[in-house]
Amino acid sequence: MISLKDKNALITGSSRGIGQQIAIGLAKQGCNIIVHGRTSESCSETLSLLKKYDVKIYCVPGEPSEESKVNQLIKDVKQLEISVDILYNNAAIMTPFHENIWKHSWDEWMDTFKVNVFAMYRLCGAFIPNMIENDFGRIINTTSGIKDQPELAPYGASKWAVRKLTEDIAVKLENTGVRINMLDPGWLMTDMGGQNAEHPVEAVLPGALSPALIDNNGPNGAFFSAI
Repeated sequence: MISLKDKNALITGSSRGIGQQIAIGLAKQGCNIIVHGRTSESCSETLSLLKKYDVKIYCVPGEPSEESKVNQLIKDVKQLEISVDILYNNAAIMTPFHENIWKHSWDEWMDTFKVNVFAMYRLCGAFIPNMIENDFGRIINTTSGIKDQPELAPYGASKWAVRKLTEDIAVKLENTGVRINMLDPGWLMTDMGGQNAEHPVEAVLPGALSPALIDNNGPNGAFFSAI
């Protein structure tokens, strides 16, 4: 297990829920945190929770469903002039449950893939090359154990796309100090998971930190479960 002290982590969707817990967990490891939410205001709670840790904290807002705003997010992070050592692609959306499985609209499919897949891909492309140059990097893409639920088809398909992309990108990182893996956080009580979920959101720790703590020759393109 490596030390993350003084490393820098960008965690998308860290203004609340699972991302917020991951930010807290990494801060406890001495990792500096770049908090992301759709707006600066939405990041305030997480920023407040992180103040008690001896780490540097930043807030970079951005709407992950719009290409121009994802590009601006990347630009704003780079203007911090710090290395992004850990990229936690956690931001995701889930469109409504449709009992008629053929009623998922074109827009629902597109909105889901823009946030859950396209933004993740763009962020990987923005920060992985520098990680390779620095001979260190950890990318963790949040996926899901969802299956057999065509009522949530756009979400389920997007998470399988995340898994496929993670596995394919991993091949290009084999002989580097960069590892890319995926995490299933489990069914948690969040805005997305609902109050009938099996576990409180806090249960995502410490398991969600495991893919960030692996050695440079550790798992690559692998599936981790937080619970």
